[in-house]
Amino acid sequence: MQQTIADKFTSDPRVSLAKRLLLMALLDHQSAITGIRPPDPDLQADYAETIAEFGVLRGGDLFYPYLGSGIGKGPFVELSDGSIKYDFISGIGVHYWGHSHPEVVAVSIDAAVRDTVMQGNLQQNTESADLAQILLSAATDKGARLKHCFFTTSGAMANENALKLILQKRSPADRLLAFEGCFAGRTLALSQVTDKPAYREGLPLNLAVDYLPFFDPARPEASTRSATEQLRKYLTRYPKRHAAMIFELVQGEGGFYPGDSAFFRALVEILKEHDVTVMVDEIQTFGRTSELFAFSHYGLDGAVDVVTVGKLSQVCATLFSEDHKPRPGLLSQTFTASTQALFAARVIVKGLIEGGYFGPEGAIAQFHNHLIMRLKEIDARHPGLIEGPFGIGAMIAFTPFGGDAAMVKKLIYALFDAGVIAFYCGSHVSRVRFLVPAGAVTTEHIDDVARILEKTLVQVAESV
Repeated sequence: MQQTIADKFTSDPRVSLAKRLLLMALLDHQSAITGIRPPDPDLQADYAETIAEFGVLRGGDLFYPYLGSGIGKGPFVELSDGSIKYDFISGIGVHYWGHSHPEVVAVSIDAAVRDTVMQGNLQQNTESADLAQILLSAATDKGARLKHCFFTTSGAMANENALKLILQKRSPADRLLAFEGCFAGRTLALSQVTDKPAYREGLPLNLAVDYLPFFDPARPEASTRSATEQLRKYLTRYPKRHAAMIFELVQGEGGFYPGDSAFFRALVEILKEHDVTVMVDEIQTFGRTSELFAFSHYGLDGAVDVVTVGKLSQVCATLFSEDHKPRPGLLSQTFTASTQALFAARVIVKGLIEGGYFGPEGAIAQFHNHLIMRLKEIDARHPGLIEGPFGIGAMIAFTPFGGDAAMVKKLIYALFDAGVIAFYCGSHVSRVRFLVPAGAVTTEHIDDVARILEKTLVQVAESV
């Protein structure tokens, strides 16, 4: 069999030996990571100084005093002050395989000896083609019409690219539809879609967006009726002006509110009648529900025209149907992904597809049910301290202290100090959210995090 020079290089015994030695060294040093631990007193002063200096350099303080050391083990991460914490927010959903996962490190070594750090629209390697095939095969497994995949470096850019190809196809239609409380990104265009005024303060209006109420599980039929009626009003008020509706099937930043299949189908039926593109934003939901794609979880495979994925996939992407294929020149980027991200993406996505994560008995459902059980136990022991829980799959949130924003922030900072990294979400009611690293976590880790959470909740409540 004919081999390229690259094949001969990567199979060179010296390269293989170096890789084995690196992985052996990683496992040896990971053995010292057995649980959370406080900062090393000898490192704290320099660490605090570095944190403060970095805040000045970046033009604003970090949300947490977090600078990683560069090693971890599953859900554990070591910071440069020597502390070790549970990472249950995973970089707001990015580190789904946890920290220093041996398989991810192994392919990262493979990527490190490739010819370029970054790949772009002009020059890509074979791993780009391989990953595109993996994503499209999985996306179309149940009948979705998605035929093309364009990579990019961030979820916001994946959404930007989606809007560009949609607006080109639907021109002169120039309006968008979205849900109240949605989050689509913070770029100049997407800040107009994201339903949070603070994110577009001082920015010029460049997109017209009409908002529909999201699904209310307490009023399923009424909320569906309200949304469909509002949709018809907009379509009548601005005839043939709407290019697309952006579906965030589970509201992430808005509070981890899951949607409903019948609710979405009712809206899709109307949109299809009016030839409006159905775009699904899966930057946060990808890989976190009962299916790899949340649109499959909700049975919308036959409806989707454009889908964006990101976060845990490492490489972000815009998937689109043949009839949404853009004209030459519309999509082009110097960087589409790093070589390391492409290698890691293949391991993670294949691992999800082949690793028993999905379905009612899959790992995601098991982790979800276990954490929900622990949160309900805390609620039973401390009535009124938390409400919920809310969420779906590996996206879980709860409301402490009645949703008071100041108290929620006090709690998550206290959790950080206690050794658990979480984050907040919600627009009207503030919540604590976990983006569970399903590829790295065990039920024992969840039990430990729940124990720390309960202790910290009580301490914060008593401090008021």
